[in-house]
Amino acid sequence: MFEASSPPATRIQIDASAHCQLACPSCPTASGATKAAMGAGQLDPAKFDALLADNPELLEVELSNYGEMFLNPRLAEILKAAHERDVVVHADNGVNLNHVSDGVLEAVVRYRVRSMTVSIDGATPESYAKYRVRGDFKRVIVNIRRLNQYKQQFKTVFPMLSWQFIVFGHNELEIAAARRLAGKLGMSFSPKVSWDDDVSPVRNKELVRIQTGLSATREEHHRKTGAAYLRPICHQLWHSPVVNWDGRIMGCCRNFWGEFGGNAFQDGLAASLESPALRQAKQMLMGRDEPAPGIPCTTCDLFLTMRKDGNWITEKELASTAMQTATVAGVIEAGDTRATHADVCVAPPGVDPRLPGKSTPPVRYLIGTGQVLAFQLLPGREYTLHIAPQRASRVLPAVAISLAVKKRPIVKEFRIVLGDRASYKVA
Repeated sequence: MFEASSPPATRIQIDASAHCQLACPSCPTASGATKAAMGAGQLDPAKFDALLADNPELLEVELSNYGEMFLNPRLAEILKAAHERDVVVHADNGVNLNHVSDGVLEAVVRYRVRSMTVSIDGATPESYAKYRVRGDFKRVIVNIRRLNQYKQQFKTVFPMLSWQFIVFGHNELEIAAARRLAGKLGMSFSPKVSWDDDVSPVRNKELVRIQTGLSATREEHHRKTGAAYLRPICHQLWHSPVVNWDGRIMGCCRNFWGEFGGNAFQDGLAASLESPALRQAKQMLMGRDEPAPGIPCTTCDLFLTMRKDGNWITEKELASTAMQTATVAGVIEAGDTRATHADVCVAPPGVDPRLPGKSTPPVRYLIGTGQVLAFQLLPGREYTLHIAPQRASRVLPAVAISLAVKKRPIVKEFRIVLGDRASYKVA
């Protein structure tokens, strides 16, 4: 048993399933490399619920990582358990969404999974299948549309969906087409640099830079920024540590080759996160201790890059990613105003949003397009949502809606209908 001394964790990650049905060339799950340290199994809903009950400080849980979340046959129970305890769930590390039942899709919406990243590396079946081996592009798109149908049925914007597109040489000409299709499906578009330059390397690097805003390779990113690509993964040891499906502490979503000691199901979460190995890893990442055999970070390319460069994690860097925010999201309808668009921002009560630095930057909202407004705000505080609707060149009466962001759950949803018979629903 380890003695806990740090503040209780409010965010964790835990793989709902260690299995995946695809055979992506660079993936350690597909090659079997994850089995030695992580094993192969499914998250038990009863153990998950007990973990939440024993750690009431938990506000959010990430359920995806090296496995495919939807392969857990009891996923709906897991989502329900989190929902009933006001714990927000997301799947931002990524899902492939190839196989999922209607019942589970409904549960994803019913229990308000906040956000989900779908890995779709291509805009055509042929391109997609070159990396997502054994996957079916058309089936994934059908599942996204079914999910959107449930969102319409439940009148919700959650989960907010993101299309993740790893850029390869074989799909670089489909970036624009994938972005357009993502927009039609109500998804944001998130291009990503490949981990493995040996698998279908980028050919037209300038095209990739222009169309993604990213470096063409991770080496190029390092040269430009002085830091490894996805370096913030290391922050997870402090802010959102990874727990294996069976309770063992893995530290971060990159690690699949070793554990840090302790088991959240057996020893308790807080105590497990104070294991000597995890403490030493944090000191190593900040350049305060030498690497030691058995610490997973010792062989990680992110740590090795830091060590080579002398560019260690800093207190300031950790502070920049430490803040806990709530997601406030929703839609605006024209009602009888026939408004075509609106400028929207959020400010504290009584604050004039026109004053510089007193509100969030204004967002141009296109009414009737399916656009979702989303703000990251501090939980436990009061805000005002300011809406300035317009029709063509005519400015319509402004609207101000009060928002009380609860401390939990850290999601809040609004649906606003403008006009004489306006309705403002904030849940």
